[in-house]
Amino acid sequence: MNKTFKEGIEKGAEQLAQSVRETLPKVQFNKNGYEIRTQVLDLAKQWNEFEYSQKFLGFETSTKRDQNSGEFVTTVGMPEVPGVDQVLETAEKFYDFINKTK
Repeated sequence: MNKTFKEGIEKGAEQLAQSVRETLPKVQFNKNGYEIRTQVLDLAKQWNEFEYSQKFLGFETSTKRDQNSGEFVTTVGMPEVPGVDQVLETAEKFYDFINKTK
């Protein structure tokens, strides 16, 4: 066999193998409870970060004159940064929703 013919056969075989691989169903194994809880916790963390960033974009400032001193007082209303307890509460809500039987 000449070299060009052999390379052509190998290339054709590789293309055939690739097309077969693409048509076969992908095997996915079930996740264990730890992996699911980790994903739910990550989802809750992302949700709280998103919620905080949206609230942060809408922070409020106001300025008014103090009646007694006559000075201007500026007030800034900032959202509270979510802590671990808030993330765990959100994760619990998500996890309860997932475990719902109805």
